[in-house]
Amino acid sequence: MTLGLEREIMDRDAYGRNVERFRAAGITLPRIADLADPVAHLAGKTAALNGVDPDAPDAGNLFRVHWHNDAGRSGLATVPQHIVLEQELTGVEARIIVVLGNRFPMIRAHKVLAAYGCLVPRLLSGKFDAARHRAVWPSTGNYCRGGVAISRILGCRSVAVLPEGMSAERFRWLEKWTTDPSDIIRTPGTESNVKEIYDTCHELSQDPDNVILNQFSEFGNYIIHRAVTGPALIRVFDAVNGGGGLRARAFVAASGSAGTLAAGDHLKQTLGTDICVVEAVECPTLLYNGYGEHNIQGIGDKHVPFIHNVMNTDFVIGVSDHATDSLNLLFNTTAGRSYLSGRIGINQQGMVSLGDLGLSSIANILGAVKYAKYMGLGPNDAVLTVATDGAEMYETELNSAEKSLAEGRFDELRAAEVYGRYLLGAATDHTVELDRPGRERIFNLGYYTWVEQQGISLADFDARRDQAYWDGLMDLVAVWDGMIDCFNNS
Repeated sequence: MTLGLEREIMDRDAYGRNVERFRAAGITLPRIADLADPVAHLAGKTAALNGVDPDAPDAGNLFRVHWHNDAGRSGLATVPQHIVLEQELTGVEARIIVVLGNRFPMIRAHKVLAAYGCLVPRLLSGKFDAARHRAVWPSTGNYCRGGVAISRILGCRSVAVLPEGMSAERFRWLEKWTTDPSDIIRTPGTESNVKEIYDTCHELSQDPDNVILNQFSEFGNYIIHRAVTGPALIRVFDAVNGGGGLRARAFVAASGSAGTLAAGDHLKQTLGTDICVVEAVECPTLLYNGYGEHNIQGIGDKHVPFIHNVMNTDFVIGVSDHATDSLNLLFNTTAGRSYLSGRIGINQQGMVSLGDLGLSSIANILGAVKYAKYMGLGPNDAVLTVATDGAEMYETELNSAEKSLAEGRFDELRAAEVYGRYLLGAATDHTVELDRPGRERIFNLGYYTWVEQQGISLADFDARRDQAYWDGLMDLVAVWDGMIDCFNNS
């Protein structure tokens, strides 16, 4: 298994067909360096895309697969769009800086970046033949949508594999973007049932025309986030820091596929931050080798992703889905916002920003709050995190959560309870500061998924203990960008 680490053309016939196909369609691929610093490299290109709908399957949207899109997702923002949550909302003095993923094109989530990072190396090497192969995207929701979007732009057929219990909004989007209903495969369970996704992909892999692009083990996911998301977060911190005085203390992100966590490696290397991984306490795999199910959609669990650099992780922080479901009501209902405005003093701009926060985004924020309390952070400290997607992806979940209440409605009294319990009352329980044995415990847990179940060699599994292994992966950025240049110019 090469896991997306191709460095050269491996099938020249397929490569040639890909070149011809893209040339005929007028498709040009952006380099990773372009996406990492679009202000420096893509200003002219962005201006030329002014008439391109950010929600359309247009090849121009490949050049918007970065963090610097403006609020309309058509222009270029000098600093990635973000919000800073102050003490009035979070209850902590430290500033919680949240970079917004719903500024990405087509799917309004940053997983479209991961999908690009996973597919492009296969295209460039000829391991993926766009005229023949189907791209299979195993996911708990946003990654498969990103994969379908990228595939459709490139004229490739794709298959989305995701649990049947994911939000209705995800399925409605997929139904519009896929070419055939059979290209949406619903696996048993919900967010926690990743193994069932893997089993389905194993069945699909028996057909040689299917190429499985597993975000949990494709290093393109890790590489593109460390190369693109990491620098974007640095620019946001520098903008918030202004004249100086703030110290970046940590990067917090849910486990998911662990791709986004790769940005933490860049931040630790550059700013010396801690890296904190968030998971649901209802399924505490990293915390306690536990299991279960939950509704923090988008974070996946019951296993340790192969691309998670566990030995560089500093904290594991548990968050309950009761908290995320309740805060979704607080942030996105009339009663909740009335309470936050009238009693807490959140201004109109702050209210609008709350709509940028989906369930996993809220989980990340709670993880940041718990870290700030655990570490006793003050007003000169900052914690960085990301909002993977926005509230628009969870309207049905919002309605279901409100109907589940005893009175069937969410009022200001209940809003006050939620605010007091889950924000001001957020505790440091289920927070584990990792030492060497703690990291080894989590690392070793991955053996049972990847070596015993998925066929990774023991040598490839163990190689990931060394930080030099992960640093060395970043050499591929220049290699792939060179291959992109050659491909575009062929």
